[in-house]
Amino acid sequence: MGSILTTKIGEPDAEVWKFLIMPFMSGLVGYGTNWLALKMTFYPLEFFGIELLRIKDQPLGLFGWQGIIPTKAAKMAGDCTDLMTQKLLNVKEVFSRLEPAEFSKVMEPGLISMMDTIINETATSYVPSIWEFLPDNVRDECVLKALEESPQFLTSFMEDMKEHIDDIFDLKTMVVEHCVANKQLLNNIFMECGDKEFAFIEVSGFYFGFLFGLVQMVIYYFYDADWVLPAFGFIVGIATNFIALKIIFEPVDPVKLCCGLCFSFQGLFLRRQDAVSEIFARVNTQQILTTENMWTAILTGPKKENFFDLLRAHTLIFTENLAGGLKPLVVAGVGADKFSKMKEEIAKRTMDELPGVIHYSYDYTLKALDMERTICKAMKGLSSAEFEGVLHPVFQEDEAKLIVVGGVLGLGVGVVQLFFLF
Repeated sequence: MGSILTTKIGEPDAEVWKFLIMPFMSGLVGYGTNWLALKMTFYPLEFFGIELLRIKDQPLGLFGWQGIIPTKAAKMAGDCTDLMTQKLLNVKEVFSRLEPAEFSKVMEPGLISMMDTIINETATSYVPSIWEFLPDNVRDECVLKALEESPQFLTSFMEDMKEHIDDIFDLKTMVVEHCVANKQLLNNIFMECGDKEFAFIEVSGFYFGFLFGLVQMVIYYFYDADWVLPAFGFIVGIATNFIALKIIFEPVDPVKLCCGLCFSFQGLFLRRQDAVSEIFARVNTQQILTTENMWTAILTGPKKENFFDLLRAHTLIFTENLAGGLKPLVVAGVGADKFSKMKEEIAKRTMDELPGVIHYSYDYTLKALDMERTICKAMKGLSSAEFEGVLHPVFQEDEAKLIVVGGVLGLGVGVVQLFFLF
């Protein structure tokens, strides 16, 4: 073997440098395929190419690709929500933290303006001759009466709303709709939770690729068949992706060596459970589970009819109490039928305009629900197996595709090496 090596190196046209750069080329292949595999996991957000022969909810078309997470945004967002509702939080318990009296207090500025407008406009429309000649202090008394009734109205309504929150709020639909409409939201969750693991996947591709390249160099030096470089490129592309994914998620539970006296090892992602829990809770509550999004889902979501039925029932009681003091005067002036219609109008306007002032409650609701702390604490308490289900599904969905893509890219680089270096 020594004589063969001496002969090859001694030949002026042997160009030994081509062999020496093989490990580095292989390392670059490993890095490049891993980097591209990650990019293909998250991007493009929409399908790029020609969707010929594309199977529904699959990232690959005959000519084109869509990121795995954006492709499966609805399913992954649904799975994420299932994880939260089954393991991390109870929606009814979270909403039970709202104090109706405090809610009514923070809503007061919005209610003052709202009720002043509703009462003045409704009275002007239904009983203009009476309302126009009432002294200002009497009109103000009508508005003050509304404000006196408002706390009781909001308190009883919020108590009822908390009790029936599952009937008026569909958390899963809200999360799925937001993530499908803005696919980058779901990307953000996984990219921030797994940023260190993704960095490891990229860098490890070079190191593992370099090691495979050393083997490739020795084999090709002594056996320079044309198929060796493409074959090793394919192997490097597949192996670096496969090994990196295994190291991140396996073993699920710590494995101790030397009875735990030497060291123990565990999947890289699983070792960061506390840090990832904090990131997961923060990103979710700041970008998806916001107070504004939740109220919007209640007001416009699939269960909105239940919400407005509930609101209407309480609004009618509120209106009856509000208009009670004016009833003799109004009935005498315009009749019972018109008075009844006026009450309906006040109730309708209250229902229509209450959502417009609900933003006064956002800060209080955010503080009271305390969802970030709730999710974070519960997530830190998950078992390793349960916690693995947070990020691993991103890769499990199309893990084989990513590995094969890495192999194909490595094969291509191997062919390039063969034709341009040798």
